[in-house]
Amino acid sequence: MTTVALKDVSKVFSDGTVAVDKVSLDVADGEFMVLLGPSGCGKSTVLRIIAGLEEPSSGAVLLGGEVANGLPPRERGVAMVFQDFALYPHMTVGDNIAFPLRLSGLEQDSRTERVSDVASVLGIGDVLGRRPNQLSGGQRQRVAMGRAIVRRPGLFLMDEPLSNLDSGLRAELRAEISALVREMGVSTIYVTHDQAEALTMADRVAIMRKGVLQDVGTPTQVYGRPATLYVAAFLGSPRMNLLEAAVYVHLDRYVELALGEQSLYLPWDNIRSRAVAHYHGERIVVGVRAEALTPVALDAPGDVVRGRIRYLEHHGHESLAFLDIGATAIIVDEVGGPVTESATGDGAMRRLSRFARRLAGRPAEPGPDAEPHPIAGRTGVLGRHQRRPAELAIRLAPYPAVRAGDPLAVSVRMDALHFFDDRGDRIDVGWR
Repeated sequence: MTTVALKDVSKVFSDGTVAVDKVSLDVADGEFMVLLGPSGCGKSTVLRIIAGLEEPSSGAVLLGGEVANGLPPRERGVAMVFQDFALYPHMTVGDNIAFPLRLSGLEQDSRTERVSDVASVLGIGDVLGRRPNQLSGGQRQRVAMGRAIVRRPGLFLMDEPLSNLDSGLRAELRAEISALVREMGVSTIYVTHDQAEALTMADRVAIMRKGVLQDVGTPTQVYGRPATLYVAAFLGSPRMNLLEAAVYVHLDRYVELALGEQSLYLPWDNIRSRAVAHYHGERIVVGVRAEALTPVALDAPGDVVRGRIRYLEHHGHESLAFLDIGATAIIVDEVGGPVTESATGDGAMRRLSRFARRLAGRPAEPGPDAEPHPIAGRTGVLGRHQRRPAELAIRLAPYPAVRAGDPLAVSVRMDALHFFDDRGDRIDVGWR
């Protein structure tokens, strides 16, 4: 079996495009690691660098503890499964699976035995005599898997192997792939843009954005405690509600989170209050998922926000209501370009923020020439992401007895709030 370690790996193409930017990542022996991110984030380039199909511009790739930079692909002990199956149309299924064994010089009897064993495991033993054009999409993907498995590699690399299949077949095959590689105990790196695949299949997930590694952890960790604003916005369906909040400290009483026309209050004796209190007079981002919001009576006391339903979405098993609470939503911007001062809000608030930072003994807000943050890759998230009126997503029962325009109140689980600073990093409050 094989361990994988990437040490500050970067890839810059000849036209100056930075595809991978100082990525460091460790994959344990037998671990199922998923690289997750949108198209163009660099995840497939990382996979190709590990396979030896691309050379890194800088950094080191270690396989089994040994530096593999410059090692040809055939000597790396890896097997790769591609998005487009890459089967030979003129060969039968059996010949496609046996092809790497034939190249290695394995004798015919041994080839036949290993192909039969693999085909039986994958449930394609009855189609060994057919050609690829006589198979369904799911069968072709199983043949591609079989060709990789039959080599008995130390490392599987899978580049979006299910993206060309319909949703029902994807769900079926991702369960089969996950069970198969765990049964074999082979280290696997799986690339996808589908968060459902990542969260259901992975031992750990590595989330990338624009070539930069944003977060690494178990599916529970990256979903329940995202390290950056980008990860919070990327994971979840519906996506996390991200609201701009002004922080006001009322000493020995509570910390107020002003969400436009309404406020939430963190008790002063709550450990979360102490961390958020450092941002007195500043704007932060407060995140809350739909499952942390519960509809209540309009006059209910406690941690409640109220508004009117803008519109409803019916999904059969549930309905989603989108509530106007008079707050401002933060929309994570993939372009990440700078926004003018007038677009980011009142200048006095920004001056107050800088003053509050000096009082707290923390550095001033970064200027336009500041070095980018090593993880988030940007200098100020509140000035680099779009704003719009918030549409608070709330889960309701299927086809509820409410409609657009109706008032609605929701109770907020204060222990389930997420906080992010103006750089897009998590405000760590010691909660999991």
